[in-house]
Amino acid sequence: MSAEVVADTSWMDDGACVGVDPDLFFPRRGDNDAVTAAKAVCAGCPVTSECLEYALAQQVTHGIWGGTSERERRRIRSLRWRARHAKGGVR
Repeated sequence: MSAEVVADTSWMDDGACVGVDPDLFFPRRGDNDAVTAAKAVCAGCPVTSECLEYALAQQVTHGIWGGTSERERRRIRSLRWRARHAKGGVR
């Protein structure tokens, strides 16, 4: 799915973040209130999964994407990598 998401970014037009100050989604390290505020916008978003998959596919390392922080996306990538390799091969 991720290659498909990368090729087609039209889902971005439907994001709950459209019209919101982009700085909200790039909080300073340790600013938990800003992270919570950004995630609150994502919580009601109809394209959260597309946004998350985009960030994972593009290896975005900054900001809140798909309701996840940088650290959360690293964990998701790690878990997916382990799952692929535990089954005996890379897909």
